[in-house]
Amino acid sequence: MFTVHAIDPAHIESVRTAGTDVSGHPVQRMEAEGGEPLRCCLRNATAGEQLILFGYEPLLPPSPYREMGAVFAHATRCDGPSGSGYPEAWRGRPQVLRAYDERGWIHPATRTHDGTAPEAELADILADPAVVRVDSRNISYGCYMFTVTRD
Repeated sequence: MFTVHAIDPAHIESVRTAGTDVSGHPVQRMEAEGGEPLRCCLRNATAGEQLILFGYEPLLPPSPYREMGAVFAHATRCDGPSGSGYPEAWRGRPQVLRAYDERGWIHPATRTHDGTAPEAELADILADPAVVRVDSRNISYGCYMFTVTRD
């Protein structure tokens, strides 16, 4: 089996407190229009929720494949994801499942999926012993969504 990981709440709290992201850029504060993918609790925002938008760099070993991208989170601490499985709110959402090896390099097991049967796709990717993690990414924008690791 596997576990789905949201961005570490302590990291998000440090961004909220500092008001800047990993690159020193100011955090953008806004009211949700609805549908923004929240990386703190792995669900879509509802209209009117207070959010922050900031640059996030997934925690990979130093490698040429480290990337930074914009992510949304609640403006104040929330309860986090409702479980450790695939986010229910994001079933049916096409994603890129980017596999990484222990060096932090993209592994050839990387693929896109249409959002149906995500557990089977993830299990197939993680069956390769060289894959140590899979990052789910938004197809349209390429933004980081969450990380999946073996149990």
